[in-house]
Amino acid sequence: MIGKARRMGRRRVLGLLAGAAPALFAARAAWAGETPAAMDAITAIKTRRSVRAYTAEPVTDAKVEEILRCGMQAPSACNEQPWQFVVVRDKAILAKVGGINPYAAYAKNAPVAILVAGDLSLDKCGGYWIEDTSACAQNMLLAAHAMGLGAVWTGIYPLPERVAAFRALLKMPETTTPMALLVIGHPAEQPAPKDRYRPDRVHHDVW
Repeated sequence: MIGKARRMGRRRVLGLLAGAAPALFAARAAWAGETPAAMDAITAIKTRRSVRAYTAEPVTDAKVEEILRCGMQAPSACNEQPWQFVVVRDKAILAKVGGINPYAAYAKNAPVAILVAGDLSLDKCGGYWIEDTSACAQNMLLAAHAMGLGAVWTGIYPLPERVAAFRALLKMPETTTPMALLVIGHPAEQPAPKDRYRPDRVHHDVW
C-alpha cells in the first residue's frame, strides 16, 4: 500500500513538472525575446567551431541582445564586469576590418560583428580585465552557436597596432582597450566538430 502511494506521488510530481515545463520555457523565451535554444551547454561546447562564411540573412536585434546578455553573465575579478561592446552593422566599417587584421577580411561579408573591449576605468582589481573579457567573449561564441549562428573570434589585443586602429575606427575612448572582434552571421559552412581532448596535457596533484 505504501509503495503504491509512493508511485502515485511520483507520478503526481512528474505530472506537475511536465505541466510546468511549457510555462518555464515560455518565461525564458519572454526574457530572451527569442525561442529558447535547443542545444544543451555540453553539446554547444563540444560542437562549436569557428565559422568564417555567412549567408546574407540578417541577425536580428533580439539575437544580438541575447548574445550580449550571455556575455555579461561571465565571471569577472571582484565582479567588476569591466567590459564594453560595440555592435557593428555598418558595411562600410566592416569593410575596413581587413585593413587592420588581414585574417578577418571576411568580416565585410558578415551581417554583424561585436567588438569586446576592456574598460580600464572599471578595472580596479589589478589587470584582470583580459581574463574577464576573454570569458565574456567565449560565452558569446557559445551563445551564438547554441542559437544556430556561426561566429569566430578575431584577435586584436595584445597587438598595439590593432588596438590603436580599432580604437580609431570605432571612435572609442582611450580608457577602453579593444580585445577581440566577434564576427557573427548565419553560417554558410558547417565545420565538423573535433575531439580535442589530450590526456597527455592532464596532470594530477603534481606535474
